[in-house]
Amino acid sequence: METYHCDKYEEAGLSFSFVQDNCSSSVRGTLRGLHAQISRPQGKLVRVTKGEIFDVAVDIRRGSPTFAFWEGVSLSADNFKQIYIPPGFAHGFCVLSDIAEVEYKCTDVYTPGDEIAIAWNDQQIGIQWPLESPILSPKDAAGQFLEALWDQLPDYQT
Repeated sequence: METYHCDKYEEAGLSFSFVQDNCSSSVRGTLRGLHAQISRPQGKLVRVTKGEIFDVAVDIRRGSPTFAFWEGVSLSADNFKQIYIPPGFAHGFCVLSDIAEVEYKCTDVYTPGDEIAIAWNDQQIGIQWPLESPILSPKDAAGQFLEALWDQLPDYQT
């Protein structure tokens, strides 16, 4: 199975370079995110190699006509779908299967001091997660609402 071919993505209008690959494994009910880097924003090409997740992208660019809008998609090892999360968007997912393994390619390196965590249940965003009481890491449980992060958010550039 071919999971990435730069020429085919470029033909589809997606031209970028990847500098880091990541893999995570989580159990059913885990919710990771919403995460974004500010001064070193990452684009992410996300796919699932085991199990199933509900994956979400949120536009957090101040001044964007789609600010705080979200898009969610089911990704699984069976459906072979991928999603590209552009720089300037927050990313998160929840695990729908017993275990899920998620792989993603990034357009910039992970920089821990540059990362923000947005509350998974921020009403301004209003994500309709397919679970009610997620398992959260301490970082994700401490996520802040967009309103509190306003001064840190990237500006929309046309």
